[in-house]
Amino acid sequence: MQKLRGYFATLSIAIGLACIIIIMFFFKKRNNARNIRRYCGMFFPLNRLKMERIGDYDLSAQLIIANHQSAADIICLEGDHPLNICWVAKKQLGEIPFYGYALKIPQMIFVDRDDKRGVIQLLKDAKDRLAHNRPIVIFPEGTRGPGNRSFLPFKPGGKLLAEKLKLTIQPIVLVNTRKVYDSNPIRVQKKVARVVCMPAFMPDLETNWYEQLEKDMFEVYCKHYDELNAE
Repeated sequence: MQKLRGYFATLSIAIGLACIIIIMFFFKKRNNARNIRRYCGMFFPLNRLKMERIGDYDLSAQLIIANHQSAADIICLEGDHPLNICWVAKKQLGEIPFYGYALKIPQMIFVDRDDKRGVIQLLKDAKDRLAHNRPIVIFPEGTRGPGNRSFLPFKPGGKLLAEKLKLTIQPIVLVNTRKVYDSNPIRVQKKVARVVCMPAFMPDLETNWYEQLEKDMFEVYCKHYDELNAE
C-alpha cells in the first residue's frame, strides 16, 4: 500500500507540476506567477494527506532557513506561504529538461557550487529578489536529509546570506515531509506532515548564532517528530 500510494503521489506531482509550469508561462509577469504556484498545495488533499502548521509566518522575515527532506518541503511552503518566496537551488536543478522551468520561470536563484564566483552571484541575486519584496528560502543542509530523527550538518550558505546582507531570519522546521512523500524508494508512509514556524530574529554577529540555530531547530524537530511518530 505504501508503494501504491507513493506511485500515485509521484504521478500527481508530475502531472500537477507540468500543468503549473505551462500556466506559469502565461502569468510569469504577475508577481512571478505566485498565485499559480500556490496550487502546489493541492498535492495534500489530492493524496488524502494533511499538512499541519504550528505558529505563523513572519512577514517581516527576509530569509527563511528550513531543513530539507523531500520534494514535499517545497510543496508545503509554495502552497502555504503568503508571500512571493524565492528559493535558492542548485544550478543542476534548473537544467532538468522541462521541469527546470518550474524554477526558471518564477526567477528562483541558482547556485553553481563549482564556480568560485558563485557566492558573489548569490549575494547579487538575493539583493535583487529582496528589492522586489521576495523573501529568500534556503535549505542549509544543501541536500535532502534522511527524514528520520536527524539533520545533516548545516552548510555556510545561510550564514553568509544573513550576515552579508543583514537579514531578519525565520527558521521553519519541516517534519515528516519525507514520510508523506519519499522518492527513494517511492512510498507514502504517513498521512500527516507538519510545518513549524519558529520566531524570527536578527542574528547577533558576535555570537555563534548559526551553530545555535542548528541546535535549536533540531530540538524543535525532534519534539514534533516524536509527537507525529509515537507508536
